[in-house]
Amino acid sequence: MGRLSPTFVEWLMGLPAGHVTTVPGLSRSAQLKALGNGVVPQQATAALHFLTPAALPARTAA
Repeated sequence: MGRLSPTFVEWLMGLPAGHVTTVPGLSRSAQLKALGNGVVPQQATAALHFLTPAALPARTAA
């Protein structure tokens, strides 16, 4: 069975190549931990677009 590649996880999350994998001194395990604790940017954007209108008070026309 193969091992999970941090480069693949980086790509799968939509991060720029090397965003985590080129940080000096990070082991493969540390890279996977950082990626596993990260947020997928596209999902965060979607959540903000969905949740922001609900969090803002309704405005009335003046």
